[in-house]
Amino acid sequence: MYQHFFKRLLDFLLSLVGLIVLSPVFLAIIIAIKLDSKGPVIFQQKRVGQRKTFFQIYKFRTMRTDTPKEMPTHLLGDPDMFITKVGKFLRKTSLDELPQMVNILKGDMAIIGPRPSLWNQEDLISERDKYSANDVRPGLTGLAQISGRDELAIDVKAKLDGKYVAEMSFLLDIKCFFGTIGAVFKSDGVVEGGTGTINNKEGK
Repeated sequence: MYQHFFKRLLDFLLSLVGLIVLSPVFLAIIIAIKLDSKGPVIFQQKRVGQRKTFFQIYKFRTMRTDTPKEMPTHLLGDPDMFITKVGKFLRKTSLDELPQMVNILKGDMAIIGPRPSLWNQEDLISERDKYSANDVRPGLTGLAQISGRDELAIDVKAKLDGKYVAEMSFLLDIKCFFGTIGAVFKSDGVVEGGTGTINNKEGK
């Protein structure tokens, strides 16, 4: 019952309230991005949604407009050369993810769930298939994000995503939500470009 009704209802209500309450923060970020670099404020990218359907994810733009769009950050070689000054702060604090509240409101995403992979991250998508982690709405944050984030290898991340799907509950969502707040304040697991041969840092 929770997964099929209450979870979606909570996602809708919380994202709507979040958009209203955080509107001054949105405005401040928009102004900062426009003053810092040329280009659109919102970055859109093709991501894998529930049951491997595709959708456009929304983020505040943190990179220059000449950055390869469909490439995970860890494959850029030197990602720092593409990240703007404001972008570094937004990525470190995860404020660049705030526009995904619109994705949640639309039903593309949930607040808690596996992070949506890029459409061409076949290794991660394949690993998640083993644990039915592609069958649920992807999330703004999830169990993997409070367990290591960018420092996790793909197979480990997929197992954690599968564990979340298998144990999905209101209490687990609460744990992930408050765990994310703590991780953001401490910048836990944030590593630009990845930290291993099979590490996966999502493209911006």
